[in-house]
Amino acid sequence: MGKFNKGSKKEMPELNTSSLPDLVFSILFFFMCITHMREDTAKVIVSTPQASEVVKLENKSLVTTVLVGRPKDKKLGNVPRIQFNDDFLDKDNIVAKMTQQRQSMKEVDQPKMQVSMKIDKDTEMGIVTELKTELRKAQCLKISYSAKKGMRRK
Repeated sequence: MGKFNKGSKKEMPELNTSSLPDLVFSILFFFMCITHMREDTAKVIVSTPQASEVVKLENKSLVTTVLVGRPKDKKLGNVPRIQFNDDFLDKDNIVAKMTQQRQSMKEVDQPKMQVSMKIDKDTEMGIVTELKTELRKAQCLKISYSAKKGMRRK
């Protein structure tokens, strides 16, 4: 009975944590590889004009982007169309979509919502004027135009 000592207390061995940082970085790397940011695919051709005075937008989470240009797919015609997210908008459903977008934001951020319009430089102003009128009806009053930074004229 000498083999089984009941009276002696054995200490618990220490837990080896030397491989823990490797494990954490492996999991982090895994999630970085499988996660992607949602980006809308442009279904219209947009070549923004150049501007001499360009200001970068500060809080991009408050910015809603609307694209205006000719469709890339020739089956949809050659007339400029309005694209919001992954859908084409008609004049009749702009107000509903923008109101829905505003409602999806936090209540504190709703008055700060800004619409950035990326418009092809060959697009006629008629469709842009109609879009701005519909945005006013949807209470989207902060509107900006996207442009490439161009050379300053002397």
